[in-house]
Amino acid sequence: MDEPFLIPVHYKGAERQFEATLQVLGYMHRFHVTVDGTVVYFERDEEGSYRAIVPPEEKGKAPDMELLRGIAAAIEKILA
Repeated sequence: MDEPFLIPVHYKGAERQFEATLQVLGYMHRFHVTVDGTVVYFERDEEGSYRAIVPPEEKGKAPDMELLRGIAAAIEKILA
């Protein structure tokens, strides 16, 4: 499960790919995605959608919110 894979995202008129890994934690899972050098976690929220979590040590380097929404949508599409 630690094998990296690519998540394709269409963002601002360009196709980009982000390296990700899947981490399984008991009954839950989350994706570790490297976004422009910053690690962002994507996990399901209370409504079942994916949310982006930027670790405290990465707070000053948080990527664009629109890009994070696009990655979350791409994860949803992959899992559909």
